[in-house]
Amino acid sequence: MRLRSVSLAALLVAMSSAAPVLAQTQAAPTAATTAQAAELAAAPVAELVSEVNIPWTRFTLDNGLTVIVHEDRKAPVVALSVWYNVGSKDEPAGSTGFAHLFEHLMFGGSENAPGSYLGRMRNLGPSNLNGTTWFDRTNYFQTVPTPALEQALFLESDRMGYLLGEVGQEVLDLQRGVVQNEKRQGDNQPYGLVQYARLEALFPEGHPYRHSTIGSMADLDAASLETVRNWFRENYGPNNAVVVLSGDIDEATARTLMDRYFGAIPRGPVNTPAEADVPTLPAPVVQVMHDRVATTRLSRSWVVPGLLSDDAVPLSVAASVLGGLASSRLDNILVRDEQTAVQVSASMQDFHRLGFFDISVNVKPGQDAAEVGRRLDAIVADFIQNGPTEEEVARVATQYVSQRIQSLEQVNGKANVLAEGQLYAGDPDHYKKELEEYASVTPAEVTAVMQRWLTRPVYDLTVAPGEREAYEEAAAAPSGAAPVPAAEIQRVERMPMPEIGQVPDLEFPAVERATLSNGIQVVYAHVDTVPVTRVGIDFNAGYAADAANRLGAQAMMIDLLDEGTTTRNGNQLAEEEERLGASVSVNASMDRTSADLSAVSANLGSSLTLLADVVRNPAFAPSEIERIRASRLAGLASERTNPGAIAARALPPLIYGEGSPYGRSFTGTGDEATITALTRDDLVATHDAWIRPDNATIFVVSDLPLSQVTPQLETAFGDWRAPSVAKGTKDFSAAVPAPTNRIVLIDRPQSPQSLIYGGAVLPVSGTDDLLALNAANVTLGSDFLSRINSDLRETKGWSYGVRGNVNTLENRVPYIVNAPVQANRTGESIAALIAQYDRFLETEGVQPTELERTINGNTRSLAGGYETSFQILGALRSNALYGRPDDYQATLASRTRALTAAQMDEAARQVINPDQFVWVVVGDASVVRPQLDALGLPVEVVAAAQ
Repeated sequence: MRLRSVSLAALLVAMSSAAPVLAQTQAAPTAATTAQAAELAAAPVAELVSEVNIPWTRFTLDNGLTVIVHEDRKAPVVALSVWYNVGSKDEPAGSTGFAHLFEHLMFGGSENAPGSYLGRMRNLGPSNLNGTTWFDRTNYFQTVPTPALEQALFLESDRMGYLLGEVGQEVLDLQRGVVQNEKRQGDNQPYGLVQYARLEALFPEGHPYRHSTIGSMADLDAASLETVRNWFRENYGPNNAVVVLSGDIDEATARTLMDRYFGAIPRGPVNTPAEADVPTLPAPVVQVMHDRVATTRLSRSWVVPGLLSDDAVPLSVAASVLGGLASSRLDNILVRDEQTAVQVSASMQDFHRLGFFDISVNVKPGQDAAEVGRRLDAIVADFIQNGPTEEEVARVATQYVSQRIQSLEQVNGKANVLAEGQLYAGDPDHYKKELEEYASVTPAEVTAVMQRWLTRPVYDLTVAPGEREAYEEAAAAPSGAAPVPAAEIQRVERMPMPEIGQVPDLEFPAVERATLSNGIQVVYAHVDTVPVTRVGIDFNAGYAADAANRLGAQAMMIDLLDEGTTTRNGNQLAEEEERLGASVSVNASMDRTSADLSAVSANLGSSLTLLADVVRNPAFAPSEIERIRASRLAGLASERTNPGAIAARALPPLIYGEGSPYGRSFTGTGDEATITALTRDDLVATHDAWIRPDNATIFVVSDLPLSQVTPQLETAFGDWRAPSVAKGTKDFSAAVPAPTNRIVLIDRPQSPQSLIYGGAVLPVSGTDDLLALNAANVTLGSDFLSRINSDLRETKGWSYGVRGNVNTLENRVPYIVNAPVQANRTGESIAALIAQYDRFLETEGVQPTELERTINGNTRSLAGGYETSFQILGALRSNALYGRPDDYQATLASRTRALTAAQMDEAARQVINPDQFVWVVVGDASVVRPQLDALGLPVEVVAAAQ
């Protein structure tokens, strides 16, 4: 299952630093393959499993709080992860969404640390700071510098034991609005209402898993202060929680600190998580929904056993073989061979009490959805009857173990694994049991569990293009907002909050270099936390390399690189990746096209052979070109239904002008006319111009020394020669047009939320020193505590999250505001944004508390920000892209501490001017237009392209 979908977050990534992946071509092979490549050597799964170990110790405080400690001294950081054994399945009738709503309330401050929890934590310099809620649990996590751990423990314990004095009606009403906007944001996406229909169809009334975690608007409206407080009293006691400390700490220190900060919290009621059976539908359920989507989606769903069942791993293996692997049955039959689908997937989501087995197929436009559905059912029936092959099962196991190894590089990743095992299985080592099951599962076992669980009646859903049903909105005056007398909370005064110790500056790995025999430069850093090697080959290309009359050529060429080489077809490439436990990804940013490899180091040589084949020898087989062309056209149609993609297509030409290499869609996908017209010769020419050794730099982060890596790179790439055609060039000489402050409203009917996506091109480039500007923008736009997010989310409750970012490109950079807001507040939100920018830029720049928070947060977070090999690889690439020295990251702390508020203010005021912003608004014009007209800016209304 290869997915290249577009999200707004992905678009912002595409605009910055180095890209994810790519390849190079021969002059003109016409068939998919010629000579068959030999199978690559791979380490046995058992050898990989032996690499996975997370040592831990465990103790329990007198109040019942379970504490797990994992010592990892690789970096001066500690992950603090708190898991409460309560989730949405434990909510009573009429209280759906309460678990998640309370997660939000936990960030509003506590009795001995009033005000924003995130505001206080930002000063500590955390990474991975957040909270999440799911059916079975609510968790809160942060990774902090070791000298800040005591303050983090004080803050975390204060909200565990001493929260309710800060949870008043005003806080509840604000977070109710934020959560309802989070719900609108998800519901506003294509297929966004499917989750509700699926749960209601699969479960009988009263079943704990029948309602979504986000809850219903009506129940959120009804949440009263006392009801919400009782949720905390009943479920948030220390005896219902697990705390994991993972990183630069030992058990003795942990015992002292946990007793100091958590020991006095009284026990809460004994909470027994809701029991839930695995229901079977009495008969198949067939349902058709309509949504404003471009592609008909077919799905099949069953409720199956959960993660503690012996059937969980075999079911997960079955899902991977069927539709999870890139070489899956559904990919091979429906996407590659019969070409009746453009995207397929199968997955097993396992929860505490049960799981979901889901199959999804996006039908190729023009195909008969009913016929594709019948074919899907026949494929599934045959798979259930005959099962997977031994080789398929082995590939799933290798891939799973490899991904698990890589996920354990972060101390927070290890904390999550230990916490989940303890919470659900009473055993932090539960992950070892899963690994052993993956390594030993047989095709017969997989077949048996499918025949046991997937032969029961199925939920059969079709989502077809059309108008949505009426949306359930929140009440104008929520009943839970009516003040009701609540008992006064007796506050408990605690010890003073501990101070933060001296946080050491970042020790960035030494950067080494080598040169291959053909002149390709290699940039290397050594990281030995896990036995993994990451390789990135960056080509100076990206979406900006497309000629104005060939928009989308780079993206389509990239898509074809892993769909067949001169010796391996697309399925064979996928199978080799899976057998090796490797990942070869293919993607691009605006400035770079890149080929990325992550591999367990034991399989590095074979994995590099695969990467080199993809990069150097794409076949561009005519049949694959036509298949990918159809897929890209379907993707374009889907983009035009997605609010983020609609905005990312519209804004760039408005601010850069169509003559700029940046004046095209940030998605890089071009348009229908270009994609339809591209020939094989065009794609080969694109590859030869850009994907070549004299346009490449190789970046490596590995546990292996450079002396061992370089010969393997030389074997894979050293004999690669540039083609005779000229290397591609990009022309940024066209002047950026004079900005015209205005609003472009793109009409997207039935949108419960509007997406505001506005900005302008700044008079600076990515190669300039942007440290002061970015530091100023922490206060203004980029941080959770920024002026614009604090206003629209934390004060007004009109949005789930608002950001304004300096999007760093190699050449002229844009400043872009991304603000999804509730539809009836669209005009007021733009006015509020403008007011906040004017206030900062004209009268009230960075204040002393904001300066302290920014400097502390930006410097203290560095160790956590460069904890993993992936993060370090990204730093190597961005240093090369923006012309920075090798010690750039090592000097960030001292340079940041030297900044003054005046320097930050000046950096922002010199380049950001909201009077030059073009505001793109994607929303329902019938609701939004009158609001926008009242702003006094020119408003242009355009229909969302069909």
